[in-house]
Amino acid sequence: MKMSSNLVRDCRKYYASELEKIYGSDEANALIMILLEHYFGIDRVKIAMNPELRLSESELLTLHFAVKELLKNKPVQYILGETEFCGMRFFVDENVLIPRPETEELVNQLVSCSVNHHPSFRILDIGTGSGCIAISLAKLLKNSVVTAVDVSEKALKVAKKNAESNCIDVNFIKDDILNPKNPELLDNHFDIIVSNPPYVCESEKTEMRANVLDYEPSTALFVSDNDPLIFYRKILEFAQKTLKPDGEVWFEINEKLGTEMKNLCIEKGFEKVEIIKDFRERDRILKTYR
Repeated sequence: MKMSSNLVRDCRKYYASELEKIYGSDEANALIMILLEHYFGIDRVKIAMNPELRLSESELLTLHFAVKELLKNKPVQYILGETEFCGMRFFVDENVLIPRPETEELVNQLVSCSVNHHPSFRILDIGTGSGCIAISLAKLLKNSVVTAVDVSEKALKVAKKNAESNCIDVNFIKDDILNPKNPELLDNHFDIIVSNPPYVCESEKTEMRANVLDYEPSTALFVSDNDPLIFYRKILEFAQKTLKPDGEVWFEINEKLGTEMKNLCIEKGFEKVEIIKDFRERDRILKTYR
């Protein structure tokens, strides 16, 4: 199949047919519309109202190269350089995970449970990545003091950029939660500790798509099958020393390890554990406190 003209409707049809080889019909069409709207401000309504709408040569090149990247399984968010999370725009690149709907639900659940309890909180986000959790909580829980930590300098650079672009104040710290040393963390006391740490077992790689395996940072995704709860264990041990008496720990978790996570919390002295199902009815959010 060849592209017959530079009419938007023809370009859309041609490139969707190319992407169908990898993504299937519905996703291919959705991806083309995302590209058209992002780069040229063209949506379905504009196409319907102006069937003779055309792309210029430079616009065709832009679309062509974006589709070429999609055909390499590169996530559309990395191609565009941004994504949406909690109503804000976040810059993303291959140094950070692409924020997921499950993580947005974690933020919304935390906010809905906390907003009426206290005028302000001291919050720590562990493994902040793009900063999406920390920045969203700082925006939604007014007057809170939010600190975010990550072991990756490159991830922190992205997170700082996102905080600046969204005009949100977050204190970013470089440290490794598996062996924390920064006094700002160790000598502080928090009302809320939240984390979406690596929790996908190495053995689960076979279930994942190439766009995740080939492009997203593996250190932010995967843990050894021999110790899949290592980050949760270390965070709970850290929380034993730094969480206020009435504080809470919130996690995004592996849906297959809900029982193991509940037992770990109890073992570490956090006897009140609530596992919350996400919008797909999967065990993905955990709230615990003493």
